[in-house]
Amino acid sequence: MKKFLERFNNKKQQPEPATAENEPKPRHKADRFSIVSWVLTIVLVVSLLGGTLYYKSTIPPTVVTVPAEPTPLAEEGQPQVGEPALSQGGGGFSAILRKLQLKTNIPERPRYESSLYRVVRGDSMYRIAETYQVKSETILYVNEQLEDNPHNLRPGMELTIPPVDGLYYEWQAGDTFESVAKEFFAEPEDIINFPGNQIDLTNPTIEPGTIVMIPGGSRELRNWAADLQTAARGANTGTGGSNAANTCGGGPVASGFGWPADDHTLSGNAYGPGHLGIDISAPEGSNVYAAGTGVVTMAQGGWNYGYGNVVQIDHGNGYVTVYAHLSTIFVSQCQTVGQGAVVGLSGNTGNSFGAHLHFEIRVGGANINPYDIVQ
Repeated sequence: MKKFLERFNNKKQQPEPATAENEPKPRHKADRFSIVSWVLTIVLVVSLLGGTLYYKSTIPPTVVTVPAEPTPLAEEGQPQVGEPALSQGGGGFSAILRKLQLKTNIPERPRYESSLYRVVRGDSMYRIAETYQVKSETILYVNEQLEDNPHNLRPGMELTIPPVDGLYYEWQAGDTFESVAKEFFAEPEDIINFPGNQIDLTNPTIEPGTIVMIPGGSRELRNWAADLQTAARGANTGTGGSNAANTCGGGPVASGFGWPADDHTLSGNAYGPGHLGIDISAPEGSNVYAAGTGVVTMAQGGWNYGYGNVVQIDHGNGYVTVYAHLSTIFVSQCQTVGQGAVVGLSGNTGNSFGAHLHFEIRVGGANINPYDIVQ
């Protein structure tokens, strides 16, 4: 019994086994091989990078220069082409300075053939000529349907637009380059060298009947103003020049000239051969003013050779002004008017293509550019 009790007490004093949760985690020892491998890898990478940088620093820079021909100084804002730009010490990159452009500019190719243009409402000879970069008289030279009058433009009319200023000519038997050039105030070399004529430069000849472009050529245009006979107040005045009847006698003399309309812009044709005045913007019914003091030598309604309702004022100092395409006339022949007086209202009468004021100035019966007198 005594032995049994001693065994029982010994078992009771033995500690209970520890659970897995309470067991201490084992400590892992560092892997010596991994540490050594990483250290060697880092040392190798650093050595390679350092060697590469040192090698590049010992190589001298290579400078490539582009020879450039001498060019004139560029204007402000234009690209300058010249010697390559280098940094100090000869390093850096060679470059040609150029202005950044988001859109490539493609130069327009020269035109050697004529173009066909269909007139639309609102067109004018001046605007068409500006679009094709030729003079308005060039269009008159080659389009007989206009009859040398830019006011004959009509919607739907088809116009031949030459590639350059000049005119077309049908070559005749016996013609020479010298004779044709002399007739149209041109140069023989221009006719021969114009690519559109397709002339063999080794044997320059043209077959009769061939249509040839005469670059820079011209001819006399019909002066429609001379057809409009008016009264006058002195010799060599009026639209008809010396042929005009002197019925109004004397009157006041102008000392200066002003603008004849409220608007100071052009709506159509400018002054030039075939159009001996300017077309001023003037909506239907707007005031038309006398440019200077003088005597009314014409105040007449009707067609009047395309002028429509027209007023003419003789200013007594050799100058005469003409106001055409009026809708209403407020003055009468031989009436005295002062500068700035309302002589009528603008309109679209006669050979007119939209309401405007056709304004002319003549000296001794010959037209001059109104912009030289009033602006």
